[in-house]
Amino acid sequence: MILLTARIAALPRWALMLLALALGGAGALAHDPFAIGPVIFVPLVAGFVLLGTASTVRQALLRGWALGAGYFALTLTWITEPFQVDAATTGWMAPFALILLALLLGSFWAGALALAQWAGGQAWIIALTWTSAEMLRAYIFTGFPWATPVQALIDVWAGQGLAWLGPHGLTLILMALIAAAMSVPRGKAVWAVPVIIIAAVGFVPVADRPVSDSGHTVRLIQPNAPQDEKWDPENIPTFVNRQIDFTAAAGTPDLIIWPETALPYLAENAQVVFDVIGEAARGVPVVLGIQRREDEDYFNSLIVLDEAGQIVQTYDKHHLVPFGEYMPAEWLFRHINVGGLAERAEGGYAAGPGPQLLDFGAMGTALPLICYEAVFAHDVGRAPERPAFLMQLTNDAWFGVRSGPQQHFAQARMRAIEQGLPMVRAANTGISAVIDPKGRVTASLGLNVAGYLDAALPAPGAVTLYARTGDVPWALALLLGLMVTVLRRARARRALGIDERKPGA
Repeated sequence: MILLTARIAALPRWALMLLALALGGAGALAHDPFAIGPVIFVPLVAGFVLLGTASTVRQALLRGWALGAGYFALTLTWITEPFQVDAATTGWMAPFALILLALLLGSFWAGALALAQWAGGQAWIIALTWTSAEMLRAYIFTGFPWATPVQALIDVWAGQGLAWLGPHGLTLILMALIAAAMSVPRGKAVWAVPVIIIAAVGFVPVADRPVSDSGHTVRLIQPNAPQDEKWDPENIPTFVNRQIDFTAAAGTPDLIIWPETALPYLAENAQVVFDVIGEAARGVPVVLGIQRREDEDYFNSLIVLDEAGQIVQTYDKHHLVPFGEYMPAEWLFRHINVGGLAERAEGGYAAGPGPQLLDFGAMGTALPLICYEAVFAHDVGRAPERPAFLMQLTNDAWFGVRSGPQQHFAQARMRAIEQGLPMVRAANTGISAVIDPKGRVTASLGLNVAGYLDAALPAPGAVTLYARTGDVPWALALLLGLMVTVLRRARARRALGIDERKPGA
C-alpha cells in the first residue's frame, strides 16, 4: 500500500485530481440502480490513499473535494429530474443544480481529509473526521444524508448493524476497519487477514426467512401518475378514478393507503371526493396525501378518512425539501429575480409541528413519513412513543424513473432496520412495498406500474439499541475523539517549539 501511495503521489497534480474524481465516481456503482455493494470500498479506500499522497492541508482539501464531487455527481444524477418537469422554466438549472450539489456535498469530504491532514494524517484520524463529516451532512442546513456510504450495505449482513449502531455508528465501524487495514506495517500483510475476513462476512446477503405476521393486511395504492401529467386537468380524472377503482377492488384489507398528494385538491374543498372514497372503501379507513390550507399557510399533509369519508386524523409534513417545498433565503431570490426560483419564493409550504403518531385501533399506531422525511434517521427516532409500524407516503415521480426512486426506497429500508419496525410505503409511481423489521421486502409493486397491493403487515420486532440511544452516543464519541486529536496535535507542535499563534505556524 505504501508503494501504491508513492506511485499515485508521483502523478502530475492534474492527473491526481482526475483520478480522485474517477475513484469517487466509481462509488456510484455501489448504489441503486447498480447496487454492487462492495464497490463502496473504492472511494473510501481512495480517501485514505489520497490523504497519504498529500503533504499539505490544501492538497488534502482539493483531493478530498475531487473525490467527493465525483462520488456525489454520479450517485445523485437523479437530482436533475425535477427540473425537467417544467423544462421550459427550470430545465436550464438542471446541470448547475447537479454540479453545485456535488461540490457542496463534496466539501464535507474535503473538510474531512483536510482536518485529518492538519491533525497528523494517520488513518485512525481520518476515520474520525470522515464519520464526523457524514454526521454533519445529516444535520447541517436541515441535512441531506442521501447516499451515505452505509446505504450500500442494505442487502447484506453488515447492514443489520444499523439496528445496533445507526447510520453514523456503522459508518465509524466501516471507516475503522479500513483504517485498520491501511495501518498494517510493511511486510506484515498477514495482519490484515482478520479485517478482510470480517469485511467478507459482512457482505454475505441477508437470509430470506419467514416473517412474523401482525394478523393485519394493508392495501397500497399506486396510480402511476407522471409528474408532468399529474396536475393536468385533462388527466386528473384518470388518476383519481384509478385510485378509487383500486380502493373498491375485491378484498378486505384493514387499512388502505394512497400516496403523497394523491388528490389534486385542497382538503377543505374535497369532501365530495372523500364521500366517494369512503363508499369505495366499504368501511375500511383510508390514508391519503393531500394539500391543505390553514389561514394563509399551505401544508403538504396526509389525512385519515373514516368509513363515512370524514377526516378523523391529520398530519402535516414537518421536514420540508429546500428549493422544492420552500425557498431558503427567499428574499434573495426575489431580489435577484432568478427565473423559476423567483416565482417559487412567493409560495411554498409551511412546516408542521413535528413527528406524531396516527391511531389505527387494533392495528396499533403508525409514524407517518411524507416523502423526504424517511431520509432522516434522527427524525424517525423522534417519535413521541414507539409505533407499531412506519408508514411512508411519497411521490417519487419527481425523482425520475431510474436511480432516484430506488435510492429513496433503500433509505426507507434503512429506517425499518434502525427501528426494528415494519414499514408500509405507498408511492405514486413506485416503489410501493411492505418492508419487515430487518429491512427485507415482503411484497412490492415495481416502478412505473399502476396497480394495488394487498399484503400482510409484519409484526414489530424487538426495540433496537439504536432506537433507544439515537445519535447522541456517537456524536459524543466523535466529539471526544476530535478533541483528543486536536490536543495531540497541539502537544506535538509545542514539543517541536512551534507557536500556534505565530502567522504561518
